[in-house]
Amino acid sequence: MAKGFDCAAPLTRTLAKKFKEDGYEFVCRYLVPSGWKRLTQAEAVAISASGLQIVSVYETTASRALGGRAAGLTDGAIAAQTALAVGQPAGSRIYFAVDFDASAKQMDTVIEYITAAGEAARNYQSGVYGSVTVIEAAMAAKACTGFWQTYAWSKGRKAEGIHIYQYDNGPKGLGQPVHGVNVDLNQSSGEAGWWSTQSAAVPAPGNVNGEGKDYMMKKEDAGKIIAFLQAAYMAAGNAESGKEFHRLANELRKASGQAADPNNR
Repeated sequence: MAKGFDCAAPLTRTLAKKFKEDGYEFVCRYLVPSGWKRLTQAEAVAISASGLQIVSVYETTASRALGGRAAGLTDGAIAAQTALAVGQPAGSRIYFAVDFDASAKQMDTVIEYITAAGEAARNYQSGVYGSVTVIEAAMAAKACTGFWQTYAWSKGRKAEGIHIYQYDNGPKGLGQPVHGVNVDLNQSSGEAGWWSTQSAAVPAPGNVNGEGKDYMMKKEDAGKIIAFLQAAYMAAGNAESGKEFHRLANELRKASGQAADPNNR
Protein backbone atom coordinates (compact mmCIF):
# COMPACT_ATOMS: atom_id res chain seq x y z
CA MET A 1 0.00 0.00 0.00
CA ALA A 2 1.32 3.44 -0.95
CA LYS A 3 0.98 6.10 1.73
CA GLY A 4 -0.62 9.39 0.69
CA PHE A 5 -2.62 12.41 1.77
CA ASP A 6 -4.90 15.09 0.39
CA CYS A 7 -5.02 18.73 1.37
CA ALA A 8 -6.54 22.04 0.34
CA ALA A 9 -3.46 24.11 1.18
CA PRO A 10 -0.83 24.55 -1.55
CA LEU A 11 2.55 22.91 -0.93
CA THR A 12 6.02 24.36 -1.37
CA ARG A 13 8.93 22.19 -2.48
CA THR A 14 10.37 22.26 1.06
CA LEU A 15 7.05 21.19 2.57
CA ALA A 16 6.48 18.48 -0.03
CA LYS A 17 9.97 17.15 0.65
CA LYS A 18 9.16 16.81 4.35
CA PHE A 19 6.16 14.65 3.53
CA LYS A 20 8.28 12.57 1.16
CA GLU A 21 10.86 12.05 3.90
CA ASP A 22 8.03 10.82 6.14
CA GLY A 23 7.29 8.05 3.66
CA TYR A 24 4.40 9.59 1.76
CA GLU A 25 4.35 8.71 -1.93
CA PHE A 26 1.48 10.82 -3.26
CA VAL A 27 -0.61 13.90 -2.57
CA CYS A 28 -4.11 14.61 -3.85
CA ARG A 29 -4.61 18.25 -4.85
CA TYR A 30 -7.44 20.31 -6.32
CA LEU A 31 -7.48 20.68 -10.08
CA VAL A 32 -9.70 23.76 -10.38
CA PRO A 33 -9.21 26.88 -12.52
CA SER A 34 -9.33 29.43 -9.69
CA GLY A 35 -9.45 29.87 -5.92
CA TRP A 36 -6.97 29.59 -3.07
CA LYS A 37 -6.91 25.79 -2.99
CA ARG A 38 -6.15 25.28 -6.70
CA LEU A 39 -3.08 23.42 -7.93
CA THR A 40 -0.85 25.69 -10.02
CA GLN A 41 1.83 24.74 -12.51
CA ALA A 42 4.52 26.07 -10.18
CA GLU A 43 3.22 23.94 -7.31
CA ALA A 44 2.99 20.86 -9.54
CA VAL A 45 6.66 21.32 -10.46
CA ALA A 46 7.61 21.79 -6.80
CA ILE A 47 5.71 18.69 -5.67
CA SER A 48 7.19 16.61 -8.48
CA ALA A 49 10.71 17.78 -7.66
CA SER A 50 10.24 16.48 -4.11
CA GLY A 51 9.57 12.98 -5.44
CA LEU A 52 5.86 12.92 -4.59
CA GLN A 53 3.29 11.83 -7.16
CA ILE A 54 0.17 13.95 -7.73
CA VAL A 55 -3.46 12.83 -7.78
CA SER A 56 -5.83 15.36 -9.38
CA VAL A 57 -9.30 15.91 -7.98
CA TYR A 58 -11.85 18.30 -9.44
CA GLU A 59 -14.30 19.87 -6.98
CA THR A 60 -15.89 23.30 -6.97
CA THR A 61 -18.76 22.68 -4.55
CA ALA A 62 -19.56 19.54 -2.54
CA SER A 63 -22.89 18.84 -4.25
CA ARG A 64 -21.92 19.88 -7.78
CA ALA A 65 -22.71 16.36 -9.05
CA LEU A 66 -26.41 17.09 -8.53
CA GLY A 67 -26.13 19.24 -11.67
CA GLY A 68 -26.20 15.99 -13.65
CA ARG A 69 -25.05 15.57 -17.22
CA ALA A 70 -24.90 19.28 -18.10
CA ALA A 71 -22.67 20.04 -15.11
CA GLY A 72 -20.52 17.02 -15.88
CA LEU A 73 -19.87 18.08 -19.46
CA THR A 74 -18.91 21.57 -18.30
CA ASP A 75 -16.68 20.38 -15.47
CA GLY A 76 -14.99 17.69 -17.53
CA ALA A 77 -13.99 20.19 -20.20
CA ILE A 78 -12.72 22.69 -17.62
CA ALA A 79 -10.83 19.97 -15.76
CA ALA A 80 -9.05 18.84 -18.93
CA GLN A 81 -8.09 22.42 -19.84
CA THR A 82 -6.81 23.04 -16.32
CA ALA A 83 -4.88 19.77 -16.29
CA LEU A 84 -3.13 20.73 -19.51
CA ALA A 85 -2.29 24.17 -18.09
CA VAL A 86 -0.61 22.77 -14.96
CA GLY A 87 1.40 20.17 -16.88
CA GLN A 88 -0.58 17.02 -16.12
CA PRO A 89 0.31 14.45 -18.79
CA ALA A 90 -2.37 12.92 -20.98
CA GLY A 91 -3.32 9.42 -19.95
CA SER A 92 -3.22 10.15 -16.22
CA ARG A 93 -6.44 10.50 -14.23
CA ILE A 94 -8.76 13.22 -12.96
CA TYR A 95 -11.10 12.32 -10.10
CA PHE A 96 -14.44 14.14 -9.85
CA ALA A 97 -15.67 14.61 -6.30
CA VAL A 98 -19.04 13.65 -4.89
CA ASP A 99 -18.33 15.17 -1.49
CA PHE A 100 -21.64 14.54 0.27
CA ASP A 101 -23.83 11.67 1.42
CA ALA A 102 -25.64 11.00 -1.85
CA SER A 103 -28.97 9.25 -1.42
CA ALA A 104 -30.37 6.43 -3.55
CA LYS A 105 -32.81 8.93 -5.05
CA GLN A 106 -29.93 11.18 -6.16
CA MET A 107 -27.69 8.42 -7.51
CA ASP A 108 -28.87 8.41 -11.13
CA THR A 109 -28.11 12.14 -11.38
CA VAL A 110 -24.71 11.61 -9.76
CA ILE A 111 -23.84 8.85 -12.23
CA GLU A 112 -24.92 11.07 -15.14
CA TYR A 113 -22.52 13.73 -13.86
CA ILE A 114 -19.57 11.36 -13.51
CA THR A 115 -20.13 9.76 -16.91
CA ALA A 116 -20.40 13.12 -18.68
CA ALA A 117 -17.34 14.52 -16.92
CA GLY A 118 -15.30 11.59 -18.20
CA GLU A 119 -16.61 12.08 -21.73
CA ALA A 120 -15.60 15.74 -21.71
CA ALA A 121 -12.19 15.30 -20.06
CA ARG A 122 -10.53 14.41 -23.34
CA ASN A 123 -7.17 12.58 -23.28
CA TYR A 124 -7.49 11.90 -19.53
CA GLN A 125 -8.81 8.95 -17.60
CA SER A 126 -11.66 9.78 -15.23
CA GLY A 127 -12.43 8.70 -11.69
CA VAL A 128 -14.80 9.44 -8.84
CA TYR A 129 -14.30 10.33 -5.17
CA GLY A 130 -17.15 9.48 -2.85
CA SER A 131 -18.77 7.17 -0.33
CA VAL A 132 -19.01 3.42 -0.73
CA THR A 133 -22.50 3.71 -2.24
CA VAL A 134 -21.29 6.23 -4.83
CA ILE A 135 -18.27 4.07 -5.66
CA GLU A 136 -20.32 0.90 -6.05
CA ALA A 137 -22.93 2.65 -8.17
CA ALA A 138 -20.23 4.11 -10.43
CA MET A 139 -18.59 0.69 -10.76
CA ALA A 140 -21.89 -0.95 -11.67
CA ALA A 141 -22.63 1.73 -14.27
CA LYS A 142 -19.05 1.67 -15.62
CA ALA A 143 -19.14 5.44 -15.34
CA CYS A 144 -15.35 5.82 -14.98
CA THR A 145 -12.14 3.85 -14.50
CA GLY A 146 -10.83 5.21 -11.19
CA PHE A 147 -12.34 4.81 -7.74
CA TRP A 148 -11.34 6.80 -4.65
CA GLN A 149 -13.46 5.94 -1.63
CA THR A 150 -13.78 7.94 1.55
CA TYR A 151 -14.66 6.24 4.81
CA ALA A 152 -17.07 9.12 5.45
CA TRP A 153 -20.73 8.15 5.01
CA SER A 154 -19.62 4.57 4.28
CA LYS A 155 -20.71 3.06 7.64
CA GLY A 156 -17.66 0.87 7.92
CA ARG A 157 -17.97 -0.68 4.47
CA LYS A 158 -15.16 -0.67 1.90
CA ALA A 159 -15.77 -1.40 -1.77
CA GLU A 160 -13.75 -4.01 -3.62
CA GLY A 161 -11.43 -2.86 -6.41
CA ILE A 162 -10.87 0.73 -5.30
CA HIS A 163 -7.62 2.52 -6.17
CA ILE A 164 -7.44 4.98 -3.25
CA TYR A 165 -8.96 4.78 0.22
CA GLN A 166 -9.32 7.88 2.40
CA TYR A 167 -9.33 6.44 5.91
CA ASP A 168 -8.91 9.46 8.21
CA ASN A 169 -9.94 13.08 7.84
CA GLY A 170 -9.41 14.13 11.41
CA PRO A 171 -11.68 15.46 14.14
CA LYS A 172 -14.91 16.91 12.71
CA GLY A 173 -13.58 16.29 9.20
CA LEU A 174 -11.08 19.14 9.42
CA GLY A 175 -8.01 17.00 8.77
CA GLN A 176 -4.98 15.90 10.76
CA PRO A 177 -2.22 18.50 11.32
CA VAL A 178 1.03 17.33 9.71
CA HIS A 179 3.92 19.77 9.19
CA GLY A 180 1.50 22.63 9.86
CA VAL A 181 -0.94 21.49 7.15
CA ASN A 182 -4.36 19.92 7.75
CA VAL A 183 -4.41 16.72 5.72
CA ASP A 184 -6.69 13.75 5.14
CA LEU A 185 -4.88 10.41 5.16
CA ASN A 186 -5.10 8.00 2.22
CA GLN A 187 -3.59 4.79 0.95
CA SER A 188 -3.40 3.42 -2.58
CA SER A 189 -3.25 -0.14 -3.81
CA GLY A 190 -1.83 1.06 -7.15
CA GLU A 191 -3.16 2.08 -10.57
CA ALA A 192 -4.33 5.36 -9.02
CA GLY A 193 -3.60 7.34 -12.19
CA TRP A 194 -1.24 9.70 -10.41
CA TRP A 195 1.30 11.80 -12.25
CA SER A 196 4.39 13.97 -12.07
CA THR A 197 5.74 16.81 -14.20
CA GLN A 198 8.98 14.84 -14.38
CA SER A 199 7.41 11.98 -16.33
CA ALA A 200 5.04 12.11 -19.28
CA ALA A 201 2.55 9.55 -20.53
CA VAL A 202 3.77 7.19 -23.26
CA PRO A 203 2.56 8.06 -26.78
CA ALA A 204 0.41 5.47 -28.51
CA PRO A 205 2.13 3.37 -31.22
CA GLY A 206 2.31 5.27 -34.50
CA ASN A 207 1.48 8.55 -32.77
CA VAL A 208 4.54 10.33 -34.17
CA ASN A 209 2.70 13.55 -34.89
CA GLY A 210 1.11 13.88 -31.47
CA GLU A 211 -2.27 12.89 -32.83
CA GLY A 212 -4.68 10.50 -31.16
CA LYS A 213 -4.80 9.47 -27.51
CA ASP A 214 -1.89 8.94 -25.10
CA TYR A 215 -1.85 6.27 -22.42
CA MET A 216 0.02 5.18 -19.34
CA MET A 217 2.06 1.97 -19.46
CA LYS A 218 -0.07 -1.08 -18.72
CA LYS A 219 0.53 -2.78 -15.37
CA GLU A 220 0.91 -6.14 -17.11
CA ASP A 221 3.57 -4.81 -19.50
CA ALA A 222 5.49 -3.20 -16.65
CA GLY A 223 5.41 -6.52 -14.78
CA LYS A 224 6.91 -8.37 -17.73
CA ILE A 225 9.76 -5.86 -18.08
CA ILE A 226 10.38 -5.97 -14.32
CA ALA A 227 10.71 -9.76 -14.56
CA PHE A 228 13.48 -9.30 -17.14
CA LEU A 229 15.20 -6.78 -14.84
CA GLN A 230 15.04 -9.25 -11.96
CA ALA A 231 16.61 -11.93 -14.14
CA ALA A 232 19.37 -9.52 -15.16
CA TYR A 233 20.01 -8.68 -11.52
CA MET A 234 20.33 -12.36 -10.62
CA ALA A 235 22.86 -12.76 -13.42
CA ALA A 236 24.84 -9.70 -12.31
CA GLY A 237 24.78 -10.72 -8.66
CA ASN A 238 26.25 -7.59 -7.06
CA ALA A 239 24.81 -4.97 -4.70
CA GLU A 240 25.50 -1.96 -6.93
CA SER A 241 23.67 -3.50 -9.87
CA GLY A 242 20.85 -4.51 -7.53
CA LYS A 243 20.24 -0.91 -6.49
CA GLU A 244 20.04 0.23 -10.09
CA PHE A 245 17.73 -2.61 -11.14
CA HIS A 246 15.49 -1.80 -8.17
CA ARG A 247 15.38 1.88 -9.15
CA LEU A 248 14.47 1.04 -12.74
CA ALA A 249 11.77 -1.39 -11.61
CA ASN A 250 10.19 1.28 -9.42
CA GLU A 251 10.27 3.77 -12.31
CA LEU A 252 8.30 1.23 -14.35
CA ARG A 253 5.83 0.80 -11.49
CA LYS A 254 5.29 4.56 -11.32
CA ALA A 255 4.84 4.80 -15.10
CA SER A 256 2.09 2.19 -14.89
CA GLY A 257 0.32 3.79 -11.92
CA GLN A 258 1.59 1.37 -9.28
CA ALA A 259 3.14 2.04 -5.89
CA ALA A 260 6.91 1.76 -5.61
CA ASP A 261 8.22 -1.33 -3.81
CA PRO A 262 10.39 -0.31 -0.84
CA ASN A 263 11.63 -3.88 -0.27
CA ASN A 264 14.14 -4.09 -3.13
CA ARG A 265 12.15 -6.64 -5.16
